[in-house]
Formats: sequence, structure tokens, C-alpha cells
Amino acid sequence: MAAGRELVVSFGEMLIDFVPTVAGVSLAEAPAFLKAPGGAPANVAIAVSRLGGGAAFVGKLGDDEFGRMLAAILRDNGVDDGGVVFDAGARTALAFVTLRADGEREFMFYRNPSADMLLTADELNVELIKRAAVFHYGSISLIAEPCRTAHLRAMEIAKEAGALLSYDPNLREALWPSREEARTQILSIWDQADIVKVSEVELEFLTGIDSVEDDVVMKLWRPTMKLLLVTLGDQGCKYYARDFHGAVPSFKVQQVDTTGAGDAFVGALLQRIVKDPSSLQDEKKLVESIKFANACGAITTTKKGAIPSLPTEAEVLQLIEKA
Repeated sequence: MAAGRELVVSFGEMLIDFVPTVAGVSLAEAPAFLKAPGGAPANVAIAVSRLGGGAAFVGKLGDDEFGRMLAAILRDNGVDDGGVVFDAGARTALAFVTLRADGEREFMFYRNPSADMLLTADELNVELIKRAAVFHYGSISLIAEPCRTAHLRAMEIAKEAGALLSYDPNLREALWPSREEARTQILSIWDQADIVKVSEVELEFLTGIDSVEDDVVMKLWRPTMKLLLVTLGDQGCKYYARDFHGAVPSFKVQQVDTTGAGDAFVGALLQRIVKDPSSLQDEKKLVESIKFANACGAITTTKKGAIPSLPTEAEVLQLIEKA
């Protein structure tokens, strides 16, 4: 990671989530929906900014009311939107998200195609990407061309400029043509990442084994990696670095909505790593950073919606002190 840079650049989709006003109902049963800005890479960028870090977002939105609204939300939250482009011919993506009684989510997407899928390599803000200390991305941008090629080119540019590459697959099975295609494409860029975060659901999906034991997790480890993380919801997180591994428990909170908790965790961890890259080699520092990220994720589950519930540093430190 190049010295003197503290910018996290997040690449991929930003969309509108429509969330039922009542929890624990199907989409068909929902009496009404609230619109909420979302999209994992955008949530990560805002999480970093909310904590006082430098963040930018690269992606494509529809040249429509929703697209302009989302770009304004990035700016209002202190995220550099210099990498955002607009498509006059395609709409901003929409997702209807059901909150089940247990706070978990179900999705129905409107993307055929949506603007985020149509980003081309020629539209990338190369200078912005070159400024990244960390370049973060998911796998949804790998599903369709031309966005897939743009994604791969952006990774190349960032890597060549000295950025750490951060990957959260953020599996959304409903968006892929098949489970096999999802697994193949998600793993197609696995070896290039420095930092990878998976959930326990994604661990099972990618390995085919329903276990979070070390021998299963190590099937996803690559010698080129600096850090592999497995998030376990309210059970915390397991971490694997080149010279050490372990687990960090989470914080007990009253969960309302898990939307964005993983993104809050990633944003918090990346912000800490950018501030002190030595934490990737220092287990004590890394555990403190993960503890901070766990607290950030936990707080996010206590309110509805991802972006409104992303905490400030003061809120995170308050939860850690109370625990």
C-alpha cells in the first residue's frame, strides 16, 4: 500500500432497496414500502466516511430521479462521487427486500439491465482509482458485460498503483444464472485479493461444506492473501492472516434489521487498516480493529435500513466501553 494515502475506493452497485413498513411479512403481504438507498459497495464507502475516513465510490447510476438521489446521498455523506457516471438509457436498479420475523432478508431485484450493469472500462475514473489505498469490490459487478470487464480493469489499475484489494463476494444467488456460474465467477478473481471477507453462508456456498472449522475455511485461503475473514453474525468473526489466526466475539444488541451489518463491518475494518496498515501483521492490533468492526456491525443491526444506521466513531467507542 502506497504511503501517505488513506482513501478507500469502493466499486460496484448502488441501488434503491424497498423495505416493507411491517417486519415479518412476505412481499405480497406488505402493506407499503419505504425506499432506502443501498448496494453493498456504496454502503461500505459511506461506512468509511461516517467513521471519519476518506471514501470514494465508482459505479453507474440511471440518469433518473433515483440515480440523482443516490449520487446526492453519497455527497451528503462525505463520499467522493467523482467516479459516478449516469446512463440515459437504463434505470437505476431496484430491490424489494423482505425483513422476516427473525430480521433476516429475502430479495427480489429489478435489473434488466439496470445502469450499474452497463458501466464500461472507458468510463472508469482512472485517476480516482489510482489514489486508492484500498480498492474494495463485490461479485455482483462480475455477473454481466460490460460491467465485468470494467470491474477487472479497475482491479488492475488499483493493483498497479499500489492499492490493497478488498473483496466481499456479497452473494445474491437470485441475480446469477445458476449456482455453478455464481461459484465459478466469484472464485475467478479470488487469487487477486489481499483481503477477503465471507459470511458463513458464503463459506458453505463456496466450499460445499456446512462448517466453519479451520480446515474448511483454509480451502479458501491463498498464499497471496494478507487477511481472510469469516463473519458469523451475532457470534462475531474468525480471522486468518499469514502468521496467525483466531476469533473475536461480537457485541450483544437487540437486532432489528441485519441489512448493511456486513458492509458496516467491512467499512470499519478497512478504515482501521488504511489508518494503520501494520495491523495486517500485528495480531494485537488486528484483534482491536476487528473488535471495532464487530461493534460497528452490531450497532447497524439495531435500526432499520443500512445507511441511516451506520454509526459514527463515537457511537462505536461507546458500545465498546459499555461491553
